[in-house]
Amino acid sequence: MKARVSVAALTVPFQLLLSVSLAGCSEREAADVVGQATPAGSKVSKEPWGAEKSGQTAPVKPRTAEEFLAAAKATMAGEKGWTFNVRGSEDLVLQGEKNTALYTATVRRAMGEPRALHSTGTIYTDGIGKPEEIFVLDDTGYVKEGGSGAAWKHGLLTDPEIANKVEDPVAALDAFEAYAKDGGAGGGISLIKSAGQVELQVSTPSSKLTAVRELDVVKKAARELNPTLKRLRAAGVTASENQITVKRVIESVVLDASTHRINAHSFQFTFVIPYSGQSIRYSQMVTESTEGTFEGAITMPAGVK
Repeated sequence: MKARVSVAALTVPFQLLLSVSLAGCSEREAADVVGQATPAGSKVSKEPWGAEKSGQTAPVKPRTAEEFLAAAKATMAGEKGWTFNVRGSEDLVLQGEKNTALYTATVRRAMGEPRALHSTGTIYTDGIGKPEEIFVLDDTGYVKEGGSGAAWKHGLLTDPEIANKVEDPVAALDAFEAYAKDGGAGGGISLIKSAGQVELQVSTPSSKLTAVRELDVVKKAARELNPTLKRLRAAGVTASENQITVKRVIESVVLDASTHRINAHSFQFTFVIPYSGQSIRYSQMVTESTEGTFEGAITMPAGVK
């Protein structure tokens, strides 16, 4: 889901240096995006999912994960667009020394076809911020890291380097539908109900990477790990996949129990990589929360290719 924050150099006996990417997002509104976010929930219908306009008194309420996902997709599609706040962290730990990168972002996601998304954010390493801007139009992502003079790069969303940078809670609903259909999360989807909300969660137990490598939710986490693992190997870490442990992978979507609007989406994981009789821990955690509806238009700046 999200590799793109630059992590500071990690001091280790062999002077391991790496730069990790984590899915960053946005912090301020771009001048080419017109419109403001409406306070959360201000335009979402309070009518329960499944109710008919004919005056039905006993609307069908979702019970299964698939039904909650369908209800959420219908609610989210009922607005022109949505605004999400993103917060992420990325950690690399060896011998008790921890390096952390943080990012914040604002994502504006237009509904309908083709898919359109605009993210502006800041990546923080060693207290220094670096701006990042992302557009997604249909199946292509456009990324700029740095200030006004930085170059844009683009690629299909099937390119891991691009896909790792895009935060899209609406697309998470499609991922959960796939988990429900093909068992791509291993243990299935858990429904956790509490006051005012319903959480759909998938998780994996601690396992060797090779034992769970084919689960879709682990593939997503491994995609985030790969750039860091490549740099670690270049620096002398020789651990193979069958030596790497997936300590945990957890993904969740939290819905409003009444409207079925997305309240939040989160993705977190930890890998343990053996090195010289010790272990390196690499972790990410990203949370996207719904700010409100978005009534503007998403327009690519002139000259972006």
